[in-house]
Amino acid sequence: MTDHSQPTAAPEPTGRIVLLTTSHRVAPGVLSWPAWQTLHAADRVLCADPGHPQLPYLREAGVEVEYTAPDAHELVEACAGGRTVVVLPAGEGDQRLTDGLARLAGSGRVSMPDLELLPGSYDLPGARLLDLVQVMDRVRRECPWTSRQTHRGLAKYAIEEAYELVEAIEDGDREELREELGDVLLQVVFHARIAEEGIPGREDEGEGDEAGGADEEGLGAFSIDDVAGALVQKLIHRHPHVFGDAPADTPEDVHAHWQRTKAVEKQRESVTDGIPVGQPGLALAAKLAGRARTGGVAVELPRGDGIGYELLELAARAEAEGVDPETALRAAARVYRDAIRVAEGVGAATE
Repeated sequence: MTDHSQPTAAPEPTGRIVLLTTSHRVAPGVLSWPAWQTLHAADRVLCADPGHPQLPYLREAGVEVEYTAPDAHELVEACAGGRTVVVLPAGEGDQRLTDGLARLAGSGRVSMPDLELLPGSYDLPGARLLDLVQVMDRVRRECPWTSRQTHRGLAKYAIEEAYELVEAIEDGDREELREELGDVLLQVVFHARIAEEGIPGREDEGEGDEAGGADEEGLGAFSIDDVAGALVQKLIHRHPHVFGDAPADTPEDVHAHWQRTKAVEKQRESVTDGIPVGQPGLALAAKLAGRARTGGVAVELPRGDGIGYELLELAARAEAEGVDPETALRAAARVYRDAIRVAEGVGAATE
């Protein structure tokens, strides 16, 4: 018996849609090798935004880009016959297009091309700090309150935020810790943004421009990059066992390296130089005792009448035993607080 049935035609290839995403935190033109390979091999490259920051670099690389914004149906049809179409969305993406593709795929009535999301550039760790700098810059320029703040006016907030961070650490609340770290970071970025404006110059009275006394805007200005750069340099210099060949096998070795490099950098006359006397009393006493001990300064604790000298002795003893007296006192004070609340009949505080 002869089979007269017609052979079944092979299905037509459905092609491939590639959504090529890029990070605005990475310089335009810096794309991954798979991204460049896909762009050069594509049948069509589409972009709805003629001002897309990647376009000059694509043109320079010989990639032809069509300025068009197809809907989902048009894009699927453009892939017919096995063609590859690359779509370069705007920075905020193209939800209209992606939603349309999802609806078509869910309908079951259309042979969908392969859909691939290809990151052309990736955020490195710390990339969101760039967003923070940009947001802080805009807030400083446009917010009536923020634009008027000064270093002195903000100083109290730095102290408050530091205490709130310590409280979050002692409570062991990870969510609170994340938030308070952000608040402390805000103080750093805020002060650095103010510092970009520098200290306004002042005309010398009675001499004016002829004596060279005209205003010089931005005296002493520095930026967040200067702050970060100085910190990076300091960390590298004070960690020769990490970035150099100095030996350090124990935490004590590291501490010794740190103290030696600080002594060279600061050229201090006294081990007490650089200790802020405005800090809480117990912390100040412990810091002085620690500097004297590690600096090899043989000095007896001063003796006198009154609770101050007794607290000084306790703080020095705590420091010598490796205990932070401020932390120890806060822990005891919390227990005391809870005891008071229980005596009042309201129960211990919930952190």
